[in-house]
Amino acid sequence: MALGMEVKRLLEQRLRQLERTVRGKEERIVQLETENALLHLKLAKVLKQELKSLHSLVLDLPDQFQEECKATLKEFLTVSEKQHVQTVDTNKLQGQVFQLEKSLQEVSGRYIAEKHKRKMLHNALIELRGNIRVHCRVRPSLPFDSGNDDPSSLERPGTASERVIHWIDDETVHVKCNRPGHTTVNKMFQFDRVYSPGDSQESMFEEVRPLLTSVLDGYNVCIMAYGQTGSGKTYTMFGPHSKENFTLFPEPQLDEGIIPKAARELYRLLSNKPLEAHSVKVSIVEVYNNEIIDLLAKDNDGPVLGVKRDVLTTITGASEVPFLTYVHVENPTSILNLITHGLQHRTELPTLVHAHSSRSHLVITITITTRVSAVNRSEVQMKRTSESNLLQPIQHQSCKQLPSPILDNNSAPLLRSLPAKHFSTESTKFPEYLETKLQLVDLAGSECIGMSGVTGTALRETSFINRSLSALSDVLGALAEQRSHVPYRNSKLTHLLQDSIGGDSKLMVVVCVSPAQKYTTESLQSLGFGTRARQIRKGHVRKKSPVIPENIGGRTSQNKPQGSRRSISSFTSVQ
Repeated sequence: MALGMEVKRLLEQRLRQLERTVRGKEERIVQLETENALLHLKLAKVLKQELKSLHSLVLDLPDQFQEECKATLKEFLTVSEKQHVQTVDTNKLQGQVFQLEKSLQEVSGRYIAEKHKRKMLHNALIELRGNIRVHCRVRPSLPFDSGNDDPSSLERPGTASERVIHWIDDETVHVKCNRPGHTTVNKMFQFDRVYSPGDSQESMFEEVRPLLTSVLDGYNVCIMAYGQTGSGKTYTMFGPHSKENFTLFPEPQLDEGIIPKAARELYRLLSNKPLEAHSVKVSIVEVYNNEIIDLLAKDNDGPVLGVKRDVLTTITGASEVPFLTYVHVENPTSILNLITHGLQHRTELPTLVHAHSSRSHLVITITITTRVSAVNRSEVQMKRTSESNLLQPIQHQSCKQLPSPILDNNSAPLLRSLPAKHFSTESTKFPEYLETKLQLVDLAGSECIGMSGVTGTALRETSFINRSLSALSDVLGALAEQRSHVPYRNSKLTHLLQDSIGGDSKLMVVVCVSPAQKYTTESLQSLGFGTRARQIRKGHVRKKSPVIPENIGGRTSQNKPQGSRRSISSFTSVQ
């Protein structure tokens, strides 16, 4: 009974608890329903506002669209107007371009004609000046002229260093000497150009520059310095130097001579011809005791000193040195480095006249091989027209007697030896090669044995020097007198320089003289040599004919002994 009452009590308690829970849930439901109703009201209000805004937007949309359409149309019209203006401008520009192209063609034609005329006028000017030009350079007085190193002795009248050679003007030098016990001398000498003691190296090189242009135009050119020992030949050709430290600098120097300036100028001229392929090689020899010494010779172990070469005359009449070492160069610095190397091995000996007297003739040969590209038809036609009068006298000649066809973009004189039919379109398909050379010669000093005081080996050297210079004088004399036989082979020097002082070349001789009284005899001999050289009147100078090279490439080359016809030597490497 008690148990039943306890169960009943617990159930009633549980029932009251559940009822309280139900009432709380019902209250929460009512609360949520109220919140839901409020949210519905808010949503309806927001929707109403959004609909109202959307309705306003829809009402305003046609006006905005219309404004945007108007703006777009206006922009389109503006762009169309600009395009029309640009089209008009484009048409004008096209017309101007057409006119410019037409003008460019006319200018190009005139440029080709003017370039051709420039070549003709340049070489005509050189020929009018003389294919052999003789210049004279009077050096300043130096301390050793008086036999001591006291510069003040140069200022004292009556000393052995008294000046007897005087610069009168750019073409005249005056020798006036009245020594007791000697014949009075009062002579005027005329040359193509005379340089005073105050003239710079640059002023002298300005006379050399046109000859370098002739090298690239197809002519062999030789520039040589002649004079007694100590007269300034090596200074003229190289600039300031000493045997212990003879260096030709990569960068231009203030007083550098003809050779380094010529190397730089050649490459400057080559840089203006980008359409042509060029190969430049250098050989350096000295003629010592009538022997040709290769100063660049080397074998597998390096440089070899005292290697002798011989000079031959080919079937075409040109001189050639078999097995002579040639080194290919890419820039003027390479040339100057080779020359510096060669000069270290040049034979020198102190004499009473000069402490560093050169006992040999130095010959530097720069050979330029040019691949001649095909000539365009307009230039060929222009050359044919401009050279028609010159070609008439040789139309009757057999083609077998003529050199190979020459197709040079820049030069007209080549055409003078060729009939017009050589310029066919077929002949322009194959490139040819033009080989010309620039020979730069620093001759050994002519000297009186009594003045120099040499004995023994040096006396023998002096004898060979004077004999070779005498042979050179004989060759120039034969050319001046237009003899049928020119004695080139009387000396290795003249045989080596045969191509440079013969008919197919341009030669410049710089006669260097000392102004001192004690050298009057030697100076008169040098001036007399220059006078004989100036009397030479060559025939028309011929440009070199292109040839087909057997091989091009490599760094060092040597000539073949002899062949049936002269061509560019094979370029074989020498380690």
